[in-house]
Amino acid sequence: MSSRGSIRGLALLVALAGCAGAPADAPARSVPGAPPAMPPAPVAPVAPPAASGAAAAAANGAAAGAAEPQATGSGVPLDAPSTSEGAPASPPPRVARGTGTPADRKLEEGDAAYASGDFAAAERAYRAAALLDRRDPAAIVGTQRAAIARAGVSSDYNGAPGDKTLLAAIPELKRAVKLDPEHAPAHLELGRALLVLGRADAALGELARAAELAPSDPEARSALGVAHLALGHLQDAVRELTRSAELAPGDAERQANLGTALLAAGKTADAIRAYERAARLSPADARLQNDLGTALLAANDPARAVPYLEAAVARDPARATYRSNLGYAYHLRGDLPKATALYREALRLDDKLGSAWINLGNALAQSGQLKEARAAYEKARAVDPADPRVKAVMDELDAIERRGAAPR
Repeated sequence: MSSRGSIRGLALLVALAGCAGAPADAPARSVPGAPPAMPPAPVAPVAPPAASGAAAAAANGAAAGAAEPQATGSGVPLDAPSTSEGAPASPPPRVARGTGTPADRKLEEGDAAYASGDFAAAERAYRAAALLDRRDPAAIVGTQRAAIARAGVSSDYNGAPGDKTLLAAIPELKRAVKLDPEHAPAHLELGRALLVLGRADAALGELARAAELAPSDPEARSALGVAHLALGHLQDAVRELTRSAELAPGDAERQANLGTALLAAGKTADAIRAYERAARLSPADARLQNDLGTALLAANDPARAVPYLEAAVARDPARATYRSNLGYAYHLRGDLPKATALYREALRLDDKLGSAWINLGNALAQSGQLKEARAAYEKARAVDPADPRVKAVMDELDAIERRGAAPR
């Protein structure tokens, strides 16, 4: 989790080749009624986005199909700070109550150190506060939050399922909840830790309680929305993430998380508006440019998508998925040479990107290069032998070759 304390989304895998709400990277299929010799359509890009923190990752879990094989998590941080200089962000989390007691003054010291990014100093101050008041759950919450930040634990949903720091934090946070069942930050931090461990079902109850106790806390609403998204409760996710965005309208991550949930729920136009707000708040954030571009692809608007996807590539040229998504946009526009070049660039950056291999094969097949297309599909199969998309495109290629029909 980031030092900002806001949970982001899980990597949303929404199928962009047809309709929003379908799993991203769904198996490629021939378009009904298309000529039998037509090569397969391009596979949807590695889709948006990261809804705030965990949202993208959660959306990934909510989708009915899987995208790129990943060891853990979505690759999009739950709580990464936006990179725009001018975008206001949600304030860092605080545990001090302002009572002026010796223990609370130590909590204030810890809060200040945490806000400055000195997590080791924050942890020391919070531990000192715990020694002064052993029954205060706030000191436990602060200590565990700082320890997790200091360890640099992944902030993706399911991003660290076996992480020792998180596993050690869980019993301590449960102890904080037991000390004071009405302490919202204890429920919130416990729920967030469970999300990163990939335990959305267990996180849901804690986060629902946190939102009940602190209904105006945008992070409690956001984290609860992410848990709903991970469990496939799309309407509940949209409701909570909408409320979070309303409570923190100047926070780009809140808007992006809402966009992810809306896109997963098939509300593409609303998702685009949410991503546009996020991109305006944080124009230098490559991920948000990519998110907006892929949402426009979901709306079958590659012409509008291209500038945003190009901006994402320009701002983060080492990210293979951004290049692959840009290639997909050009593919939809019918520019096969440009699409092919971008797929190859993406694969030079990451040769395990299955959708890029499949889309490269599709572009080659549509260009009449059937032998080269088969080689690309074989590469995709080597990445993930169980990927149903590969079998679908290989079957179509076999049918084309049997008929001896020229691809269009």
